[in-house]
Amino acid sequence: MTIWLIVALIVLLMLSGAPLFTIFGALALYLFFVSGIDISAVIIELYRLTDMPPLVAIPLFAFAGYMLAESNAPHRLVNLSQAVFGWIPGGLAIVVLVTCAFFTAFTGASGVTIVALGGLLYPMLIKEHYPEKFSLGLVTASGSIGLLFPPSLPIIVYGMVAGVSIDKLFVAGIIPGIILISIIAIYSVREGIRAQVPRVPFVWSNVIRTMKEVAWELPLPFIIIIGIYGGFVTATEAASVTAFYVFIVEVFIYRDLKIFSDLPRVMKESMLLVGAIISILGVALGLTNYLIDQQVPQKLFEFVQTNISSPITFLLILNGFLIIVGMMMDIFSATIVVVPLILPIARAFNVDPVHLGIVFLTNLEIGYLTPPVGLNLFLSSLRFKKPVLHITKSVLVFILLELVALMVITYWPGLSLWLVHLNGTQ
Repeated sequence: MTIWLIVALIVLLMLSGAPLFTIFGALALYLFFVSGIDISAVIIELYRLTDMPPLVAIPLFAFAGYMLAESNAPHRLVNLSQAVFGWIPGGLAIVVLVTCAFFTAFTGASGVTIVALGGLLYPMLIKEHYPEKFSLGLVTASGSIGLLFPPSLPIIVYGMVAGVSIDKLFVAGIIPGIILISIIAIYSVREGIRAQVPRVPFVWSNVIRTMKEVAWELPLPFIIIIGIYGGFVTATEAASVTAFYVFIVEVFIYRDLKIFSDLPRVMKESMLLVGAIISILGVALGLTNYLIDQQVPQKLFEFVQTNISSPITFLLILNGFLIIVGMMMDIFSATIVVVPLILPIARAFNVDPVHLGIVFLTNLEIGYLTPPVGLNLFLSSLRFKKPVLHITKSVLVFILLELVALMVITYWPGLSLWLVHLNGTQ
């Protein structure tokens, strides 16, 4: 009875809008206290975080992502994408997908993409006569579409928790991420044809001009991917290179950011995100340690082993469970709390931890959109001043499309592992 009362209280607090890390922190403190264990065990986890070398990559990539989002880089990237893809039916929708994926990958936060780029991309779609429902759904769904691409912060956190090479995870997410974008892009082409959206003629001079405009920013993803894939740098080193490169480009070359007025503000905003992530990591690790101390993973493993014998069934149930988790929890809390529970079970079913990471993050992308409490639904509602129910109706088709992509990614592990094996890193 006590356990169910605690669960009911947690759900009530979550639905009332209480920050999830405070709930986790209070729960961890309570559980350690009633178990007779010193509650300093929770705080110790904050110190243990400092022993994780990949932790340095989080503030550096976040800073780089915020500098890009606050500069005129979104406008330059949209102009280039329009010049390249505008001739395709639904070309502008593909532009939205590519642009959002780029910025979500660098900021690591889908909410930042919706809030920062929504005011630019949504009016463009409406102006080009895309249906309002499709436009809202596309921008909302695209907010989390880049979490599989390097240098995504959730990938880094998963690697830290699961003890998996972050370099491998960065490589593993590329093909599944492209498949996810491609499925939504195909649907966007269909909508572009149905709505008879005007196309932008493909003109080489426009492509070359817009490429020159974005010439300093366009190489960024390739620098990271080639650097890591080629074995030239680690993820942490790539974060340092990226942050320094973006700083030089946006402050001194494009001069979009003023060093004394804009830069301190951008640093503050990006570090607020980092502080929130570290706070979540600390308290969630404390709760996870309690669960491990009470042998919850072992008991869960025994239950699954008794009732489930097929890897196919296990993965199907896991997907459903993770979507619910993604709907209820932010991606960082979910990673810290859930990954240690499912990792031993996945290994027992011969699911590669790298592949599991890509499946895990894809599920949480979908969870962000899943009603009734998917985070991106509320962010989009606030950003575009539309009722949550209206936003929910607009994303349903995109949830179905992402579920199709999820099934492909889940049951075809080669998509995640092919580049990893090709690179000889596993």
